[in-house]
Amino acid sequence: MLGQATGYAATALGFLATAGGSPLLVKEIAQACDIPAAYLAKIINTLRRVGLVETQRGVGGGVTLAKPPQQISLLSIAELLGDPICHRRCMLGVAECSDERACPAHKFWTQHRDDSIAFLKKTTVADIAAFETRRRSKAFRA
Repeated sequence: MLGQATGYAATALGFLATAGGSPLLVKEIAQACDIPAAYLAKIINTLRRVGLVETQRGVGGGVTLAKPPQQISLLSIAELLGDPICHRRCMLGVAECSDERACPAHKFWTQHRDDSIAFLKKTTVADIAAFETRRRSKAFRA
């Protein structure tokens, strides 16, 4: 399971991708994605510093993606935000997970973690955007 900041970042970036390059205000993104605006502002600032988004102040300003959504993987977002899934920690504690220190959950956790990393590596912001588009069209029809 991804941490809250990573989940919020992925959702916000997916929503940004649906804007087609038009800048969106943080409060618009926060409202559309049901994310606390102040928390999203901090996440956006971090994403700006690492080059995933661009921000523009003033009239007509807002947040835009700095890269095509197909080039931003969920793994890169998780790594940039220091998500726990990226750390090789033992499922049963805080020690580093390794073959030398194989606890009863080691084999299960190693495979589960590898599968999770592979999924995050292949899933992009474009996939999140497609989900957001489907979700909004269903809500609009209802």
